[in-house]
Amino acid sequence: MQPEKLQMFRNRLTKTFRHTSRLAGRQSVSCYRIYDHDLPEFPFCIELYEDKVYLAEYRRRHGMTEEEHEAWLESCLPVISEILGIPDETIYWRQRQRKAGRQGQYEKLASEQEFFVVKEAGLSFRVNLTDYLDTGLFLDHRITRGMVREASKDKKMLNLFCYTGSFSVYAAAGGAVQVDSVDLSKTYLGWAEENMALNKPGSGQGPVCNFIHADVKQWLDEAPAGFYDLVVMDPPTFSNSKRMKDFLDIQRDHPELLNKTLHAMKPGGLLFFSTNSRKFQLEAEKIAASSIKDITNATTPFDFQGKLFRWCYKITK
Repeated sequence: MQPEKLQMFRNRLTKTFRHTSRLAGRQSVSCYRIYDHDLPEFPFCIELYEDKVYLAEYRRRHGMTEEEHEAWLESCLPVISEILGIPDETIYWRQRQRKAGRQGQYEKLASEQEFFVVKEAGLSFRVNLTDYLDTGLFLDHRITRGMVREASKDKKMLNLFCYTGSFSVYAAAGGAVQVDSVDLSKTYLGWAEENMALNKPGSGQGPVCNFIHADVKQWLDEAPAGFYDLVVMDPPTFSNSKRMKDFLDIQRDHPELLNKTLHAMKPGGLLFFSTNSRKFQLEAEKIAASSIKDITNATTPFDFQGKLFRWCYKITK
């Protein structure tokens, strides 16, 4: 590692951390992204989860031997530790590939089962910085979750492709009377239940919560018509799980998925739809909605400005 290269990384990380930590402090945000491949020679994603650091290295053809790569990483870790003021032992490193959207979200990478509880907007969530492709809390949807919370009072809410149920927790906290969470993964449904349990008030209070193990595409065929007031759908860009009857391609399938979802909603109901497909094009003319509003910019948090490759829409039936 050339000293001048490491100094470049030090300078960049110092600048970004100073900026993001100041904004995070103003907004009382304790989990946020600090750095994301800012310098090509240092292809890291660095996120802070309160007093722990998630450090992901995007795989690339770096031309180093295994020993050289290990030495390079070992020279970077003290810099990260020093600037963020975090001990080495609380930096959780993993190597990952850039994937199209969230197609690999069900991939398990390890089995350490080391979970931590973090806070966001007064709510508690379990995160895992070692075992899965993602941590369990998508930081880029922090603002969208707040919108869902504000829209949930006395509503029947549906969370499709619910992952670990963060939107469901927000809906319950916002006063929803029923929250139905649907996902194909039993692992993530269990995680969603645990997140809900961390935040649910005492017995006899809070919404009716249902956790439904199903392929969303098939489940929507039997969903009750005109039932839900509020829906969140954040599907993977592509999925060909063996447990699915058919593969999912969000560009091809989104008009059908959205129309089936709208069929299950009450007139005037709200649907928040998001996708991480970079080349996504919404086929609005095929969607039976009264209005469709692009809220991508409005839902982009301070720590993702200029670096967020996803779309978000607010659709009214």
